[in-house]
Amino acid sequence: MTDLVLYHAPQTRSIRVRWALEEMGLDYRIEPVQFKSRPAGDEAFAKISPLRKLPAFRDGAMTMTESNAILQYLLGKYGPSDLEVKPDEADYGRYLQFLHFGEGGMTMPVSLLLAHTALLPEDQRNPALAKWAKIETGKLLDYLADHGLDGRDWLAAGRFTAADISVVYMLYLLKIIRQFDAAPEILKVYFARATGRDAWKKASAD
Repeated sequence: MTDLVLYHAPQTRSIRVRWALEEMGLDYRIEPVQFKSRPAGDEAFAKISPLRKLPAFRDGAMTMTESNAILQYLLGKYGPSDLEVKPDEADYGRYLQFLHFGEGGMTMPVSLLLAHTALLPEDQRNPALAKWAKIETGKLLDYLADHGLDGRDWLAAGRFTAADISVVYMLYLLKIIRQFDAAPEILKVYFARATGRDAWKKASAD
């Protein structure tokens, strides 16, 4: 039995990890986690992920819960892989920038937009916050279009990398809540290109 175990629920950040595992052709096992009510999972899952959030990932006795850190771990331990841009490549800094932009730069506006347009009960939604989040998310999408993809198919090194996995997941969340329709056309083409990959289809299938 494989040592690589991914605790997974549809539409969550565990998709990032599953996508990377599929792209790298690694042998892994899925442990489904209930996510419809919060906190996620059960008391057994709490022993794996004390915050009861996804993803959770185990490699033998080692456990991690930050999706982009798990991507870096997989590439560092189970590479080499074209998903990683190495320090001796010209786009190394650009790769790191967008790998972390997908979480560090995009999470707050996208999460607030998600919460105040879809997730929270209507009586708990704050229209002012939703408006602010939509404006800020629009700025992020414009930045990606103008500085991430201008003249490029992928974000770094002329190929699909973990930076694309990081960013495309956030675009996927926007698409789920119907907040992607006004995105720049170049981002829509990019999203279709990325989600046309076989590994994405497997990662997001269930």
